[in-house]
Amino acid sequence: MKAVICGAGIAGLALAQRLDSIGWDVVVVELADGPRTQGYMIDFFGLGYEAAEKMGVLPRLRELGYQVEAATYVDSDGRRRGSMDYQQFASVVDGRLLSVMRPDLELALREQVAHRVDLRFGRGIAEIDNRSDGVRVELTDGSTVEADLLVGADGIHSTVRRLVFGEEARYLRYLGLHTAAYTFHDPEIHQRIDGTFWLTDTPHRMVGLYGLRDGRTAVFTVHRAADPTLPSDPRAAVREAYGSLGWLVPRVLELCPDSHQIYYDQVAQIELPSWSRGRVTLIGDACQAVSLLAGQGASLAIAGAYVLASHLAHADTVEDALASYQRSWQPVVVDKQQTGRRGIEWFLPSTQRRLWLRRVALKVMTLPGLDRYLGGALVGKVRVPIDDLAADPQTLREAGAPRQDT
Repeated sequence: MKAVICGAGIAGLALAQRLDSIGWDVVVVELADGPRTQGYMIDFFGLGYEAAEKMGVLPRLRELGYQVEAATYVDSDGRRRGSMDYQQFASVVDGRLLSVMRPDLELALREQVAHRVDLRFGRGIAEIDNRSDGVRVELTDGSTVEADLLVGADGIHSTVRRLVFGEEARYLRYLGLHTAAYTFHDPEIHQRIDGTFWLTDTPHRMVGLYGLRDGRTAVFTVHRAADPTLPSDPRAAVREAYGSLGWLVPRVLELCPDSHQIYYDQVAQIELPSWSRGRVTLIGDACQAVSLLAGQGASLAIAGAYVLASHLAHADTVEDALASYQRSWQPVVVDKQQTGRRGIEWFLPSTQRRLWLRRVALKVMTLPGLDRYLGGALVGKVRVPIDDLAADPQTLREAGAPRQDT
């Protein structure tokens, strides 16, 4: 069996590893000329953590990851307004948590497939001939690939989804936020923030900073924006959106690199009734984007790839596998999307009053028992082991839908 995977990000690389492990011939195409270097720090836990452990990539992620001591909120004068001990958060997920830069997570996955699958950078999908017995894909370099399955793992603005399922506007739920990320060198700032994730305690907009081991400082920003349209000049947009903030922000904006070195996007979710059509299916943000508000996009990307590959390994036909993949995995995605939408005001308060309420909640989280209650509200309700979701399709039919705790 042969698969073409469009997208060499987290979901695409994870699926390539899993399909290779069950004997598939895998071609991965990526429109970018090389691996993405932009990205932000992510908290990696949940089902993706389980899947990464089973895939053998967890030890490498621990090498690349960071031990964050706390997330600390400061006002424009640099005064501490609240803090969350990462050990408290880790206790909610039974200690199975690590913090890692998104490009490093991709690196760990890419290392596992670099010499095993056909990885082609600088080539995207131009045309798709989706047949009942296979798929013929024409690439942007004019070459063609025949396969049994095409998987769109090309993100929230998926080309595969557009070509097969229709325009993006039909499936995108804009959440009213823009986000950006970049890195810079400044020894003084790096020394001041090292070991802690620092966040501005401000309504409508937020800047986050974390010191990386190579001396760089990672910057993460998010602000409310009524218009989903992306700016033509991300650097200017970032400087304008956060220019009036105090603390370290003026220097951080002064060191903002050129636009092509900045990751910039809208914050949105994808809601798609059916993830497969013929011999084409979608994984990762192409069909299950939860947004950075849910904090589990990378985890779900790896776990979803693990689940899909398992169903392809066990089902009698590709069509059966794609159907059982969505039946087992979609309830998890829906839960995480709902968690993300509920968490918008916590993540980025819209008023000073809501900002004050978050400060109170952060203090309450230090009380015994309440840390798990609030942490659970942020993580989500679904508690299903990855192997239950990745089970043989017949087992899933007998067991019914995944259990959801209430």
